[in-house]
Amino acid sequence: MIPVPLQWLLGAALAGYVVLMYVVSWRAQRRIETSEDFLVAGRRLPLSLAWATLFATWFGAGTLLTQADEINREGIHRAALDPLGAGACLILAGLFLARPLWDMGLLTLADFFRRQYGVAAEVAAAMILVPSYFGWIAAQFVALALVLQAYFGLDVSLGILLVAGVGMGYTLLGGMWSVTLTDAIQMVLLLLGLVMLGVAVVDVLGQGGSLAVVTSLWQNERTGTEAVDSLAWLGAFAVGALGNLPGQDLTQRIFAAKSAKVARNACFVAGAMYLLFGSIPILLGLAARQLIPDVHDSVVATLAGVVLHPLPLLVFTLALVSAVLSTIDSAILSPASVLSQNLFAKLLGRKVRPLVLNRIAVVLVTLASVVLAYAGAGAYELLENAYALTLVGLLVPLVLGLWLPRCGIVPALAAMMVGTGVWLGHEWASWYVQRPVDFFLVLPMPSELTPLAATVTSLIAFACAHLLLQRKVGDDPNST
Repeated sequence: MIPVPLQWLLGAALAGYVVLMYVVSWRAQRRIETSEDFLVAGRRLPLSLAWATLFATWFGAGTLLTQADEINREGIHRAALDPLGAGACLILAGLFLARPLWDMGLLTLADFFRRQYGVAAEVAAAMILVPSYFGWIAAQFVALALVLQAYFGLDVSLGILLVAGVGMGYTLLGGMWSVTLTDAIQMVLLLLGLVMLGVAVVDVLGQGGSLAVVTSLWQNERTGTEAVDSLAWLGAFAVGALGNLPGQDLTQRIFAAKSAKVARNACFVAGAMYLLFGSIPILLGLAARQLIPDVHDSVVATLAGVVLHPLPLLVFTLALVSAVLSTIDSAILSPASVLSQNLFAKLLGRKVRPLVLNRIAVVLVTLASVVLAYAGAGAYELLENAYALTLVGLLVPLVLGLWLPRCGIVPALAAMMVGTGVWLGHEWASWYVQRPVDFFLVLPMPSELTPLAATVTSLIAFACAHLLLQRKVGDDPNST
């Protein structure tokens, strides 16, 4: 923990910061009149806000906190999933998805599956999308609660509740407008704090310039770790690069851009910035091995307390909180949008106003994520599993639905059910025996490759169902 006087100063600054976020959200509420305003900001985001909210949404506990911890413990190869894979995902989205998806004028990604395949596919996609975010949100709750514990000695259980309540509160107020405007503020603080900490760490490590310090850290990393399985590295990278392409958080920001060109460029700018600034947590994770070799709490939070003076530490703490809160509000809104628009609306029809449904869904998603945060899984595993579920269940029907628009509902449902079922079955088997098991119980492979293997089975299921339907139509004498 930090000294008591600094605790009071940090506490006051954090309280003022939270009040500012609520003021911004309250003002954003004036723009909310319809579900389109709440969910996609009325489709009016310029490039400056579109890329900022994309960057701020993704640059959270996974990149800043969890990955630094993983790199500190296991080595630089843990950067494959995040930030390398996640940054590549944004660029791929700009290349292949942004323009065609924006042109469809959707509110949620599940709307795409209804448009391309039918209502059954919409519901199935929603059932995959909504729970896939619980682990990601829970990872943010846990990570920020650990920071509060490191700085203030606050119990992690109480910290999770506090973080969840704050993030949920201003998401409820203004929806996507609130998320976007607060993201812009949070991004500025985040980048300022990251640069300050990176410069301070390089200065403490030694003379010779930043390039010499980075080179030294890299040499120590290479000589101090065992050889990394290249297939495992590639598997983790692929999960990061492909797993969130069928993600509501990504596509929701594409839908919110004011044009297809803005949506595309926002993905490119956010991806480049993500890769650039994502390299700083890698540096911090490696540097912590020399500066704080016996660290048990959050590496980044502890490192900041060691190398920063009180005023820079204050700024960095606000940046740290900003990074995680910007991900939390966006991550809550994404599954809540699908839950309200594609599930609740079908069950309740017009009995409840759409904006009320949206806010009820925000509360329910937050509660589910809090429960998962208390379940005790490591933050990295929560984050990794969140990427994997959408990868194995939705990537194949999304991509093929964009480029083969007359596929039919049966191949889409087959791909969703087989990919998700195979992956969940493998995960359950691994959990049941408390050790990694071979894929399909017969095929040995690194655990990082199992999501890709499940995705391949999803593709095979889609192709087989499509070919069978084509053959059936060809055999039907009444077909045209």
